[in-house]
Amino acid sequence: TATPRPTIFPTPSPAATATPPSGPQPDLGANASLHGKPVFAGTSPWNQPIDRAPVDPASATLIASIGLTTGLHPDFGANWNGGPFGIPYVVVAGSQPRVPVSFDYADESDPGPYPVPPDAPTENGSDAHVLVVDRDAWKLYELFAAAKAPPGWHAGSGATFDLKTDAARPAGWTSADAAGLPIFPGLVRYDEVAEQKAIRHALRFTIAKSRKAYVAPATHFASANTSAGLPPMGMRVRLKASFDLSTFPPDAQVILQAMKTYGMFVADNGSNWYVSGAPDARWNDDTLGTLKGVKGSNFEVVQMGTVITK
Repeated sequence: TATPRPTIFPTPSPAATATPPSGPQPDLGANASLHGKPVFAGTSPWNQPIDRAPVDPASATLIASIGLTTGLHPDFGANWNGGPFGIPYVVVAGSQPRVPVSFDYADESDPGPYPVPPDAPTENGSDAHVLVVDRDAWKLYELFAAAKAPPGWHAGSGATFDLKTDAARPAGWTSADAAGLPIFPGLVRYDEVAEQKAIRHALRFTIAKSRKAYVAPATHFASANTSAGLPPMGMRVRLKASFDLSTFPPDAQVILQAMKTYGMFVADNGSNWYVSGAPDARWNDDTLGTLKGVKGSNFEVVQMGTVITK
């Protein structure tokens, strides 16, 4: 069943294509710079500014469910337990050998082989995400709960995305993320903040309690709670236009401006207001720490389209 609402971000057709993004050749390796090359086509919801979109009628209730006085928490940085932390990724060449991948949830996973290097960086913790960008084919490969299983890998689930299009996954399908969304496009990356001085896409964040529902561009829910007072997966929030950025360090301003212009998608269950990013030893953790001064009450929900509950 669905709750009709004005559609702000219609689900792209799986066959939708657009002019392939252009830009400098990305570097190779773990957490490598893309040198400004855009991820996904310009028509992708990830790349659409929402600073002038209407506020959802249920915004106040939904934001309160996440926490009005809870601050943002950058779930990435330069040093925790002795090293950089966050969700890592690796950029490979088109010649990277493909290896077999088996899945626990094979019915909703894209089959292998995947071009995952044997030394691919894996996220610490139970999610154990592995993200691989093929810079030549401009494709994204993502694994959840990944572990080496020579000659390849085993994972809970996996998904591939053609970064030259704006295609979504089939309705009802998960990905390597609870919402059925790609993870990599929503990360705060050092190359964008420090080199490009701009993030031109939406970000990804987690909440503790979600609804058994999703809204485009998400394709999957991960909850049994049917309360309309809880956010569906794919709900998009933005930092209020009136919020003053001038007191924050320059790098923090880049991140916060992205939250104003492009917003953040609810992507997974986790801690409230945890913002995802890639690890990098060059992050200034004190600068990132200033983001904690931004509270839930400083956000509003962008008007949602049709909310899918089954």
